Amino acid sequence: MSNSLKDQLLGLGFKQALKPERKPETSVRPSSKTVQPKTTDRTRHGGKPKPHLNQEEIDLAKAFALRAQQEKRERDAAEQAKQIAAQQKKAAKEQVGKLLDGGILNADDADIARHFSYGGKIKRIYVTATQLTALNAGELGVVQYNGRYCLTARETVLAVRVLLPSVVALYCDGNEEALPEGYDDPKFQVPDNLIW
Repeated sequence: MSNSLKDQLLGLGFKQALKPERKPETSVRPSSKTVQPKTTDRTRHGGKPKPHLNQEEIDLAKAFALRAQQEKRERDAAEQAKQIAAQQKKAAKEQVGKLLDGGILNADDADIARHFSYGGKIKRIYVTATQLTALNAGELGVVQYNGRYCLTARETVLAVRVLLPSVVALYCDGNEEALPEGYDDPKFQVPDNLIW
């Protein structure tokens, strides 16, 4: 077991690698003038020749470049429109805040919950008995502002609806959506004075 790996491989039948022959050194001295190789396109550009494009490939490249430019212009225009819409919405929210300033009629002693649908969810606001009848009659409305549901007068709700209709949470003006088919039967109608 003391044989080296080399000895073991030779014992198995592998041949020993031949050493390459060394060229005899010549006593010829190199000339003092060294010849510089010519620089060609291949050596100047990393060894790859410059590809020659035909007219069809050039037209295709131009078409891709034009398409990329057009897409960039469209993205920039969409981004600019988005920024303008955000600025307009911010200005509208500020105007809604000015309209609601001093016009919020939420009562601290309200104990009746008025439920309504807003944003696909059932929400509620607490009102007094007189506010409930006025709300159902369309004399009052509910506006969502800064995460609160604010009870306001009809004129304020209509002004807010013009500025920013998405924040009007509840306004009973008689133009509500019709009931789905099958719910127009009188035995399924819910009276306006029902509190749930």
